[in-house]
Amino acid sequence: MIDRLQLYTSDGLDPYRNLAIEQHLLETVEGGCCLLYLWQNANTVVIGRNQNAWAECRTTLLKDEGGHLARRLSGGGAVWHDTGNLNFTFLMRSEHYDLDRQLSVLQTACRLVGIETDRSGRNDLLVNGRKFSGNAFYHHEGRSYHHGTLLVDVDTDHLSRYLSPSKAKLTAKGVESVRARVMNLREVNPALTVDMLKAAMIEAFSAVCGLPVTARGPVDEARVNELRARYASEQWLYGQKLPFTFRCERRFPWGGIELQLSVDRGAVTDARVYTDDMDHETAQALEAAAVGCPFSLDALRARIEAQHVPHARDLIQMLTEQEI
Repeated sequence: MIDRLQLYTSDGLDPYRNLAIEQHLLETVEGGCCLLYLWQNANTVVIGRNQNAWAECRTTLLKDEGGHLARRLSGGGAVWHDTGNLNFTFLMRSEHYDLDRQLSVLQTACRLVGIETDRSGRNDLLVNGRKFSGNAFYHHEGRSYHHGTLLVDVDTDHLSRYLSPSKAKLTAKGVESVRARVMNLREVNPALTVDMLKAAMIEAFSAVCGLPVTARGPVDEARVNELRARYASEQWLYGQKLPFTFRCERRFPWGGIELQLSVDRGAVTDARVYTDDMDHETAQALEAAAVGCPFSLDALRARIEAQHVPHARDLIQMLTEQEI
């Protein structure tokens, strides 16, 4: 039985620290307590634990434009976070987990700001058939959390810009996102702000659970920093065992070429090149350059240039066009 409610609000926009705080709160939530964590990230694509980063996000474009890629513990699809978005997490011991209660908090908060909502079959929340909140879940060693997004005034141009599928032909074993029509709550209530919704969330949390809300004490900074390093690491972001194949092709004045790469744990494990180029060294040189290379545009470009692969400029152009 839940006998007390706690609130923790992050005052930073660093996605890796915010995810680290979330995990730390889960590790330390006490029995009988339900904790509400409210947080925001800046310019971040967050992918599910089992997703392939390259199949979900234009990773190079995102990085070049100052954005961040993050991977969470829970499953589900890729989402865009900016300061027009409020993230929430309900954390508790698993015996107290109640999805209906938690969704009721979200719907009550929306009602407090004048917005009526519906639930969808995927536990998403909708207004007039359009999604404004996606939810995901994580259960581990007797502890659980339910987290998600509340789109207040998100930059939808950036959302579609970075979450659009790459032009590369990827066959991934990760879970592809469910593409959904989304909306901002400000389309329904133009006066709504993130701070107003935060206040409504806290009021609804207390009302639905029938208990007062108290502030959770400070986090263990040493543990949060340790977890942050993991969430920000290349191994966590790209090194998951999610093998996939990449394929692209192009015709140039010197001939046509098709490149096929096998990628595992973020690196190229095998390469095959098919070409009618008169220079017989092109295929062999490109295959040698690719194998063992991290799967990123910058790394592939550097390898091709360093190993003086024939037609390097054209090959780099072909790869650039794939929006890896």
